[in-house]
Amino acid sequence: MDGNYYMIHDYLIFIGVFAIFLLITLCIYFFSKNQRLNNKNTELSETNKLIEQKLNEVQLEHIGTKLNPHLFKNILNSVQSHAYQTYMSLDKLANVLDYILYESNNKFVSPKEELNFALSLIEINKIKVNPLFDFRIKSKIDKSDAVYEEKIFAPLISVDLIENAFKHTDFLAQDSFIAIHLELENRIFTMRVINKASLKNVLEKEHSGFGSQSLDQRLKMIYNNFYTLQKSSKNGIFTAELKINLGEFYDKVRYTR
Repeated sequence: MDGNYYMIHDYLIFIGVFAIFLLITLCIYFFSKNQRLNNKNTELSETNKLIEQKLNEVQLEHIGTKLNPHLFKNILNSVQSHAYQTYMSLDKLANVLDYILYESNNKFVSPKEELNFALSLIEINKIKVNPLFDFRIKSKIDKSDAVYEEKIFAPLISVDLIENAFKHTDFLAQDSFIAIHLELENRIFTMRVINKASLKNVLEKEHSGFGSQSLDQRLKMIYNNFYTLQKSSKNGIFTAELKINLGEFYDKVRYTR
């Protein structure tokens, strides 16, 4: 029994020593591996710094000695132009959102407010248009017109015609164009939108491509006989013209109050 006891005792000592040895070996291994990783990271960091330094030197040399000064000036002007365009677009977007959130809840707004909204909406949509695209906008607004600041214009009336022009135009076709004309004269509001429609859209059908029927229904409910909305298509060119006799409508509303 004593012999067995000593054998077990020696065996346990052996196991303990082996476990300690194994633990020390693992610690050395992981320490060595971690050290190698740290050394590798240090080398990579130094290499990245060296590459970055060389790249900066090349860029400085390129700008300082090889880049045409005139071309460099054009690049700066382009950056400045895009920054200005971004600022203007955000400014227009803020105006549109304010109008939709606040003014559109009113039954009527002034022609001045709706026209400003329409022009801002057009500018925002133009962002997605190639600068070389044939885009024409013309406004003929008589700010001294008697109804210019009167609350007689149904808000967001101009949205459908503008949105449909941008939606149904093939901007890649060479002969495509969008033409928008806004006018307020002699108390009559006129909005004419013309565009060369995309052949991908099935727009040759009568009354297609000019907004939902809800626009006609809304106009009829509000302005009754004081408006006309004409739509036509010929050779893929679509025209929508809205006229509202705001003067006569204003007279009727004023005298019936």
